[in-house]
Amino acid sequence: MAPLARRDAGWLGRLATSQVGAGRLPQANRLPRSRRPPGGRTHLAITVELVHGSHTGDLWPRPGRVLIASRSATFEQLATAIDDALARWDRNHSHEFTRADGTIITPHRWWDGEEPDQSLDGAKIRLGRLWLSEQFAYVFDLGDNWQHLCTVGPKLADPMETLGTVPDRPLPCWGWGDIPDQYGRRWPPRRSRTGEHGRGGVATGDGMHSNDAECPGPRPHAFPRRCGR
Repeated sequence: MAPLARRDAGWLGRLATSQVGAGRLPQANRLPRSRRPPGGRTHLAITVELVHGSHTGDLWPRPGRVLIASRSATFEQLATAIDDALARWDRNHSHEFTRADGTIITPHRWWDGEEPDQSLDGAKIRLGRLWLSEQFAYVFDLGDNWQHLCTVGPKLADPMETLGTVPDRPLPCWGWGDIPDQYGRRWPPRRSRTGEHGRGGVATGDGMHSNDAECPGPRPHAFPRRCGR
């Protein structure tokens, strides 16, 4: 299945239609003092919902996370925060954002000079380009095609209220739902001393077996007893 950013033009088209007339978020320091955001409301609140994955199919209800991000943060920093929040442990994969107008944002250094036409460099482009209430797509791992719907909150957020600190990078402040494992694994792989196949598992070079269905977690008696008990 092709990535959402490339295959589902109708989905992105509906986003574009819904956002016609939306105003770009003005720079706070250019506004009259009476119209500047109140207090410390200087950050974007971006809701990220996991929509689809190669081994999960379409997810419903969708698990999600809310991230607080400065408008000076880059799209690459946002991608890292999303992958942290959704427990991605294998990061050796490319990613891309797609805005409603079809603009693709992805780190160009990964593409070796073959980045998508008209795309923008995610390591340089900052979140200040986003509008309040804008929706855009994020795809992690263009092979396994983890698709996300991202929605910017209708108002700016105060990081001190939501996080208790002013972060130097995007951070999650809230979330819900079950996050699927990146490769659908439910148990740690079973280690074999001999490296031979066992109970249907497939031996790997380091003596591990890949058949996690046969690998339940440790039983209670496997844990050492505490002193005095």
